[in-house]
This record gives sequence, structure tokens and C-alpha cells, in this order.
Amino acid sequence: MIAKLNETLQTIEQYKNVNPHYEELLDILGEILILREEFRRKTEHDIYTVEETLINKKIRGGMPLVDFFNGDINLKEAEKYFTALLELADEKDLGEAKEITHDLEEGKIDFLQMVRDSFNAEPEEETFDEEEEDTFFDLLGFLVEESLRPSLEILSEKYGDLIEKSNWSEGYCPICGREPKIAELRDEVGQKFLFCSQCGFEWRFPRLKCPFCSNEDQQSLAYFTVEDEEKYRVDVCNVCNRYIKTVDFREYKIHPNLDVEDIATLHLDILANDEGYD
Repeated sequence: MIAKLNETLQTIEQYKNVNPHYEELLDILGEILILREEFRRKTEHDIYTVEETLINKKIRGGMPLVDFFNGDINLKEAEKYFTALLELADEKDLGEAKEITHDLEEGKIDFLQMVRDSFNAEPEEETFDEEEEDTFFDLLGFLVEESLRPSLEILSEKYGDLIEKSNWSEGYCPICGREPKIAELRDEVGQKFLFCSQCGFEWRFPRLKCPFCSNEDQQSLAYFTVEDEEKYRVDVCNVCNRYIKTVDFREYKIHPNLDVEDIATLHLDILANDEGYD
């Protein structure tokens, strides 16, 4: 994991040189990745006890392994990480990190409820000017999501092989149930893999199918690209008006880090939003 982290940090430095506009966000991401690895190594308790005898039934029924609403969730490790993330955000003078930390310490914020709300959140319909590109980044939502990442990565690695051998065909993550924000095309035929930023898991998904509404009508599925960015595209569905960013690094013979790519392609979120997609 350390070697992979170092490789990712090098990628971040390269991206900062290519696109200085994202330098601040990429710097923060780099520090978060270091902090993530630290907490991942210190994690002692499972966030959720998976009943292994029910795994196959859950998969067949389209149910993710982790149930944040009815299961017994242990958020002790995640809340510690969330506090550390808030300290980092406060150091960077981002958002209302200090106020959130105070409310958390005073018991005014229910962390479990905040986590559950993050899974219930509907896509917001907002518009942004080009000069407001950085505001598209939802800091608090990202920190809540990120706080679960080390613990869920452990579950993802533990049960990932089993999921890969299954016939999981849903557009949401089989580990935690989170919807994907970004996808990747791989191999010679361009097989599509959806990426879960919540737990880091990737799973195969039909290329010509909307992960959000399961629409497969090719007349209402489309994509757009940006000039001089041939490795990026935005797949859109004109039935549910949702979109997902897709990266294609096959020509470059490398496996991209989709955490980094998600930040480095925020301008595509803006463009999709401007076109009326959520």
C-alpha cells in the first residue's frame, strides 16, 4: 500500500504541474491520502460484521453487504478519522470545519445520522459559473464519505474477490451501496468498471447501460468529450438526466487512480451540470 500511495502522490504532483487550477484541491487530496493510510493501518475494529452465510443471498437480491440503516454499525474508527479530517480542513481554512468540530464535540451533530443522510442525499440541481468551479466540490459531503473509507476498504479487500466472481449487475456498489461518480474503460474491448469512492471497490458494468436507472436504449444514451482531453468522456442518460464521468487510459498503458481523476475532472462535472445533467 505504501508503494501505491507514493505512486499516487507522484501522479498528483504531475497533475498539479499540468493544471495549476487544481493545485489546492490536489494538495489537500494528497494529505488526505496520507492520513487515510495512517488510519487504515490503525483500524482495529470492523465497521460492520458481514454475515458470511448470507452473502450469496444478498448479492442475488441486489443488496450491498453493508447495511447502514438496519445493521449494527461501529463508527468509532470512522469518527476519529472524521475529526482528523476536520482538523486538516481547519488548517487549510476550508469551509466551516471549526464550527463543525465544535458542534460534534458538543453533541449537536449525530455522526451516525450524518452518515445515513449522506447515503440518502439526492443529486442537487445547481448551476455554477466558470469562475466558481472550486465551489462544485462539496467539502463536508466529501469528508463524511472519506471518513468511512479506511474501514470500508478493509471490507472491500476481504470480500472483493467473492463479489467479482458473482453476477452483481447493479449500478450501485455491492460493498456499501454508494452510487459511483466515475468509471473506467479497460482492456481491448473497453469493458466498463464503475468505481465507488466510498470504499474504493470497482465492479464490471455494461458499457451501454445507465447505472442510475438501468436504461439500455441507445437512442437515449449519449456522451460528450472535451477537446484535447481524449482520455475523458461524460456518459449521460436522457431518461433520468444523470451522468457519470468515464476515463479511458488504455492507450497510455497505465491504471489510473480514480480518486485523483475524480478531482482532476471537476470541470466535467460543471459542464454536465450546465447541460442539465445531475
